[in-house]
Amino acid sequence: METVVLGRTGLEVGVAGLGCGGHSRLGQSHGASVDESVLLVRRAVELGINYIDTARGYGTEVIVGAAVQQCRDDVVLSSKASPRGRDGALLDADGLRTALETSLRELATDRVDVYHLHGVGDEEYDYCVDALVPELERLRDKGMLRFVAVSERFGAEPGHAMLQRAVNDDCWDVMMIGFNLLNPSARERVLPGTRAKSIAVEVMFAVRRVLSQPDELKRVVRELVEQGHLDGRDVDADDPLGFLVHDGGASSVVEAAYRFARHEPGCHVVLTGTGNVEHLEQNVRSINAPPLPDADLARLRALFGHLDHLSGN
Repeated sequence: METVVLGRTGLEVGVAGLGCGGHSRLGQSHGASVDESVLLVRRAVELGINYIDTARGYGTEVIVGAAVQQCRDDVVLSSKASPRGRDGALLDADGLRTALETSLRELATDRVDVYHLHGVGDEEYDYCVDALVPELERLRDKGMLRFVAVSERFGAEPGHAMLQRAVNDDCWDVMMIGFNLLNPSARERVLPGTRAKSIAVEVMFAVRRVLSQPDELKRVVRELVEQGHLDGRDVDADDPLGFLVHDGGASSVVEAAYRFARHEPGCHVVLTGTGNVEHLEQNVRSINAPPLPDADLARLRALFGHLDHLSGN
């Protein structure tokens, strides 16, 4: 596993991180047993993954906690709490502290290395900074967390409205950002700010439904042409990203998508989520692979570099 320094945290982490949410939730969404999911996390660690990202809302903290008990000091645990409770009301400081305490119990640890406010929308951002960040800083000073982080609501705000504001503040050590070859808008809107402040970046949505399911990709590209976002003469309607797969290029669209995200300047960890060990191993190989050829990157930029309204989900 190739490693990088995780921005201003100073932590050394593998470039592939294990995402424990998404559609799979370590296989829990598809009928995997708890023991099977625990074994998958342990296999990830064997592969060199030491950044493991979960959340209260994923329902996988207990699995992660059980999987890393024997190697806790060798992994970086990332978790999150939504700024809103189940009733939709904004959390206060006490509610946030309770959420972290619950995560610590579920993870069977005394601290979370990276703790996010989870899925923060633009309309919630000021409240989070004013009411919740001070509590996160107090919890950090007590040793219950090490680094303060924020994740965006990329599915609803693919243009990064919240993060464009967040990069102007100095409280964030880590940001979770949606970035993929169908929507690279963070390249211009967020990453210059994170790079200037050495804010660590975890990439989510590098590969989701559209980039892993050929029929879905064809449908989305057809819509982009119909809506005037793409010139139909520039894409093969039957294989829109087939140009990425060739000798000297990628072996698949999924591999290309992971390599695209991995080698974007300013991106540190690319999250991959799955419940299948073979799938996990393939994704780790993809993330460890070299950059895409310059010609392929140039064509991707020409086709999709202007897009900011897709999540790829």
